[in-house]
Amino acid sequence: MDLTTPVLPGGAPLSDSCSGSGSRSRSSPGRRKGARSSPPATRALGDYGERLAARYLLEQGVEILDRNWRCVRGELDIVAREGADLVICEVKTRSGEGFGAPYEAVTWRKQRRLRQLGGLWRDEHPEKCAGPLRIDVISILCLPGRPARLEHLRGVC
Repeated sequence: MDLTTPVLPGGAPLSDSCSGSGSRSRSSPGRRKGARSSPPATRALGDYGERLAARYLLEQGVEILDRNWRCVRGELDIVAREGADLVICEVKTRSGEGFGAPYEAVTWRKQRRLRQLGGLWRDEHPEKCAGPLRIDVISILCLPGRPARLEHLRGVC
């Protein structure tokens, strides 16, 4: 299956167009002074992409164990189990192509952090998955008025 197509397995479209909005707030009462904050439109686009990614993974038969898990060291977008693997899935969503493909934002430093956070998640939830840790990236390009284009990169590190 071509994972860059804007449909889910079974032919269901990811969306009619890229106009999603999110209602979940990413702010937290314990936010550190100077911590990064995104403008509302950016957060809404990210929330929209994460919902599409979760739906896509469920359609693929992947079991989602956690979403937006946080600890003092960072956040994991999606924690899942596929077969015996514990899958940490980073979701990157962009509304244009001016800065490259969304997955290009997942640098080697980010990959290292995801691996560390995945280990911390497993330490907190040892009963949920003891299999090997895998890091995936779901890249979503969401151009106005067009269906979202999703690309799933498995085992990036």
